[in-house]
Amino acid sequence: MVPDVSTGSDTRGLIVYLFGPGRRDEHTDPHIVAAWDTAGAPDPGRDPTATYTQLAKRLDHHVDLRTRELDGKKPPQHVWHCPVRTAPGDRYLTDTEWAEVARRIVHATGIAPEGDEKACRWIAVRHADDHIHIMATTVRADGRRPRTHHDGQRAQAECRKIEAEFGLSRLKSGDLTAPRTPTGAERAKAERQGQPVTARHWLREQAYAVAAAVHNEADYFTVLQSLGIKVMTRLGPETGDVIGYSLAAPGDTNAAGEPVWYGGSKLAPDLSINRLRERLPDQKVADHPRYVADPADPWRHTTTAIHAAHTILDSGDDAAAQGHLAAFGDALYNIASATTGPHRAELRAAAMAFNRARRSATRADHQAATALRKAAKELAYASNEPGGLAIALLFATVHLARAAAKWHEQRGHEQQAAAAEEALHHLQTGYQQAATPVLADLARRAPRAATASRYEQDVRAALPDHADRILADPTWTALTTTLTHAETAGHNPRRLLTEVGTQRELDSADHPAEVLNWRITAQPNRRTQAARSRSTISGTSSTPTTPHLPATPVAARSEERSRHR
Repeated sequence: MVPDVSTGSDTRGLIVYLFGPGRRDEHTDPHIVAAWDTAGAPDPGRDPTATYTQLAKRLDHHVDLRTRELDGKKPPQHVWHCPVRTAPGDRYLTDTEWAEVARRIVHATGIAPEGDEKACRWIAVRHADDHIHIMATTVRADGRRPRTHHDGQRAQAECRKIEAEFGLSRLKSGDLTAPRTPTGAERAKAERQGQPVTARHWLREQAYAVAAAVHNEADYFTVLQSLGIKVMTRLGPETGDVIGYSLAAPGDTNAAGEPVWYGGSKLAPDLSINRLRERLPDQKVADHPRYVADPADPWRHTTTAIHAAHTILDSGDDAAAQGHLAAFGDALYNIASATTGPHRAELRAAAMAFNRARRSATRADHQAATALRKAAKELAYASNEPGGLAIALLFATVHLARAAAKWHEQRGHEQQAAAAEEALHHLQTGYQQAATPVLADLARRAPRAATASRYEQDVRAALPDHADRILADPTWTALTTTLTHAETAGHNPRRLLTEVGTQRELDSADHPAEVLNWRITAQPNRRTQAARSRSTISGTSSTPTTPHLPATPVAARSEERSRHR
């Protein structure tokens, strides 16, 4: 059961909508199921003599009295509105049950506490099987405003109780860090235009993807504009500094043909200008490397940073952990952008799903996650996807997403835990799509029996407690090929197995050989490192690569959206 509290100032306008046919003739049999005074509330849905104006005057009675006291000035935002909808698949409630729901919510939110004769006037209108709209005017009979602090949170809490008592779907409790949901009008507009998502949702995804890739605030706005998104900044009156911003999607206009603007904080709490600045320090792009000596470095660095983030989640430092989860959300966008192949769609879906898991009521220490965020931004300039190393990175994301779900669950963050689980599902699917053919190819290229036997001895010597499980793992044959590559790259197999086997425990791994395979894949090539060191000493330098536009995949989606308009 989902309540959605908002405020406005047009009593009659909302009544017209509630009792009208709807924007797409979707309203059926609009009528009042409960009110502050059932006998005194004219019901235009049941009484042919009742009018919208009569009902508006009855609701605004105390507002009008207060207005006269205020020299003709109406109290601001005096119309309180709360649609309440059951979850898809729930049974349809009767009018009597909806009336009980409405009374409990106006009591819980402070609009009309039970037994308070001076409470605000309100009505609950039903015009569909699965929801009602509660409407109130927020001036009490004694002229005071009601105490509605945290009314949305209190409505949510009451709905959780109602779900249990009425046998409805149990939804996840929130903590007021979720982004605003699209309104019914926004959803209807997207449907009319043939768009799969609303403009609000689309803009939010573009903003997240761009923020993940760019290095500073100026680049953030520049790249957004390059995608056809309109940007409007708000400047401080004294300093002239940017103190806020709004975005408008290409071609998204109102009835007057003007752009429909969405403030950054209205898209998501962590897209406000202040939250962005916490993770986009004011550094010039020139301060960041425009090339890397080894194209595989961005993938390797990000894999290493994700392994480190896993350790932070176990450290007990919640602020640092929350900072790493926010950085991991950025990393998922950049991994998806730098990836090719059929699993790319799953990685994009994982990045979008994880957005709800990247923030909670715990304030994030973004400085603690600098290494992960910096490594992930390198992927925006990566020139290729280095095969097995990219899959090793995907393998690491699967384990961090699982750890994130557990971390949130332990702290009672129900919505975030569910979002991390959803991201985990997409990452697992993407990993399987990418890894299955690679592991099969490694198994086909296994070394000779004598070499495999030598590696078996290395495993038993380096990891005696896990050796039997490793050798019985179906991916053991693939691991022997990876060990051959590592040995050719200058590693000692036994020493390498000891090193990667102690990075994290193997007891909980279903496929320990697979875990070791990707850990070893992520190790640097020692012969290449030595050659690079000699090159640096002799004064030669690497050839710079040309970075691609960080938000190229986002731009593709922008073009697709424009074609649909």
